[in-house]
Amino acid sequence: MPKTTGRTNQSFPVGFVLLGISEWPQLERMLFWVMILLFTVTILSNSSIVLLSCMDPHLHTPMYFFLGNLSFLDLCLTTASVPQMLSHLWGPDKSITYTGCVIQLSVFLCVGATEGILLVEMAFDRYIAVCQPLRYTVLMHRPLCWKLVFLAWLSGLIVSLFQSSTIFQLPFCPHHLLDGFLCEVPVLMHLACGDTTANEWQMTITAVIFTMVPMGLILASYGCIAQVVRSMKSEEGRKKAISTCSSHLLVVFMFYGTVAMVYTDPKSNFASKNGKFFTFFYTVVIPLLNPLIYTLRNQEVQDAWLRQLGKWVNRRKSK
Repeated sequence: MPKTTGRTNQSFPVGFVLLGISEWPQLERMLFWVMILLFTVTILSNSSIVLLSCMDPHLHTPMYFFLGNLSFLDLCLTTASVPQMLSHLWGPDKSITYTGCVIQLSVFLCVGATEGILLVEMAFDRYIAVCQPLRYTVLMHRPLCWKLVFLAWLSGLIVSLFQSSTIFQLPFCPHHLLDGFLCEVPVLMHLACGDTTANEWQMTITAVIFTMVPMGLILASYGCIAQVVRSMKSEEGRKKAISTCSSHLLVVFMFYGTVAMVYTDPKSNFASKNGKFFTFFYTVVIPLLNPLIYTLRNQEVQDAWLRQLGKWVNRRKSK
């Protein structure tokens, strides 16, 4: 355990100790193998969506453009968190360097805020597709899609720089023990020895802006979509719209719900008691479920898989 003196951030020359579930050592090895399996499936499924959305011309549509970006975000989130979690579950060393903690928190905040904005943009895409289908290709052109994705990343970057720089200015207690799997804002706030009221308000306001407001916008857009779907004469079109929109809503509630429970009141008893579960859920489970819910069960994606497999077989035969 690193030696510490004093009560400020400068007292951490080595870093922090992430406790994780060290109070239940018998569960660590079992959770390690579970996470290995989930991590492998997550990497393969999200990578396949990114590659397919780039390689297959039939998937060069706004919806799959956004889904490819969502899968890329999930890859960033997973690779920034899960390998370190696996290392801590397997071995006795639970430490993370100060620089590593800063990088992990920055990436975590950036990707999380970016995904929050991207989900709103995906809802906007579905709204245009269902409510104004004749103008869809005109309104949702590729330059606009790139601008929307850039806006999402820019928003995430601003949130990350602001929140991470603020949290690491807090006077941390000298025991440097973080009761969590990762370097997250709520966990670091619990380590602070000084007054964190201002930081809590900043975190709450940010959480409301990037969870409650987007969820409200998404629900409003799907309210309009529901009215249009109800009046559709085509049974096939109605089923397709309901399938696409229901899968999006499921991801929305999972993502915003778990994040809001922890970040709207980061020092509450509920966040303290259940923070590890929610961290595991939105860093491991949600990136695994996103491609399964959105795309891999989609007929267009399955057809794209078959086309790419056919091309690969034909190339092998030609050799």
